[in-house]
Amino acid sequence: MERVVQQLEILTETDKEACEMPRISKEENRGNSRKMYIESYGCQMNFADSEIVTSILQEQGFDTTSDFNNADVIFLNTCAIRENAEQKVRNRLKHLTNVKKNRPGTLIGVLGCMAERLKSKFLEEERIVDMVVGPDAYRDLPRLVEEADGGQKAVNVFLSREETYADISPVRLNSNGVTAFISIMRGCDNMCSFCVVPFTRGRERSRDPYSIVAEARDLFAQGYRDVTLLGQNVDSYKWKASEESKETCNFAQLLEQVALIHPDLRVRFTTSHPKDFTDEVLHTMAKYENICKYIHLPAQSGNSRVLQLMNRTYDREWYLDRIAAIRRILGEECGISTDMIAGFCSETEEEHQDSLSLMEIVKYDFAYMFTYSERPNTPAAKKLADDISPEVKNRRLNEIIEMQQKSSLERNKLDLGKVHKVLVEGTSKRSEDHLQGRTSANKVVVFPKKHYKKGDYVNVFVNDCTNATLLGEAID
Repeated sequence: MERVVQQLEILTETDKEACEMPRISKEENRGNSRKMYIESYGCQMNFADSEIVTSILQEQGFDTTSDFNNADVIFLNTCAIRENAEQKVRNRLKHLTNVKKNRPGTLIGVLGCMAERLKSKFLEEERIVDMVVGPDAYRDLPRLVEEADGGQKAVNVFLSREETYADISPVRLNSNGVTAFISIMRGCDNMCSFCVVPFTRGRERSRDPYSIVAEARDLFAQGYRDVTLLGQNVDSYKWKASEESKETCNFAQLLEQVALIHPDLRVRFTTSHPKDFTDEVLHTMAKYENICKYIHLPAQSGNSRVLQLMNRTYDREWYLDRIAAIRRILGEECGISTDMIAGFCSETEEEHQDSLSLMEIVKYDFAYMFTYSERPNTPAAKKLADDISPEVKNRRLNEIIEMQQKSSLERNKLDLGKVHKVLVEGTSKRSEDHLQGRTSANKVVVFPKKHYKKGDYVNVFVNDCTNATLLGEAID
């Protein structure tokens, strides 16, 4: 799906970077003889995986570098959710050709979802690539690097039913020292007809809660104050100690355990699936002030027939019931965002209007918006015709954008004249004299710096806004 760039004013600046710019490894010199460089594309799960990869290779004597020209091993951690995402990686590989020429012996590896989708075929298509490694094979990287050092092409795209990397402590890359991701599960069992994730990341498996809580507790001790629990579908998190054991943990229970670490540790999560999103989770969120009142609940379409074609396993009424539950239990101030696809297979004009009407009813705080693009080997590619013209898709997408811009501004105006507790994440990118942070509802707030610093909780009186940002003054 082609994510809209021009609409990203509605998202935060951090979200913009996640969508458009790769994240690269930081410079860390511990005196080791070899250096690795890693570029991460796509979703937050990929960024979290890159932190696992870095941890594994640091144990093997690698330092990290932020300049690929100084690297002995270059990794691209890839995304396969959109054709455009894959093309970015191919273009990047062309730019890296000169590195191989100028520094013979430099290794280039492709990691993640694109590696899993194309497997060994990738080595034929991109001859400068030395390693192709799927998301469940990162423990095998030391052997694969050794194999590539010997002049062999190295491939491991084995998908596991057990791997969660629970025992590996991630190396935080490009960290602001305040916010961090914690992966709680891997894979996806939802066979949405448009999505490649079940084929590139495998079946769902949940990480044990003890290791998750321990990682969150360690992050808090290091000074982090905001953790996001990550999963393709966090609401289906379910851990059981063993087949014989009665000890289990669902997502609401895990959320509570992390929240209990400390009141100053904010807890977020993404992504939720409407079919699994329970009132138990909502009541747990309501119980703890430090569980952020923000939910990303992808709709994808506002029409029940289209949702059935997408194999989303819920209809419009079910989705609106979940929205009503959020408003009933958490109140109107809870932030809600969504994903929306324009021009899915056979979508009629009337069905497109249903998506617009859903957006008008819900009034999302912000949204990720796409035109549908067919992904190879998905159920939609095999069974459904991609029969909406690019012109119609783009026109519908622009109408979705316009609706969301209106809703974002309307929702932000509701915050005017109110005081919000803001966790400072750093200096505003537009002014060294201003700080920026987030509210519980995941809205970015910019305010004059004064004596405050990164990591502080600050009460901010909001006196102005755009459709992307709240503006205000700190009050002591």
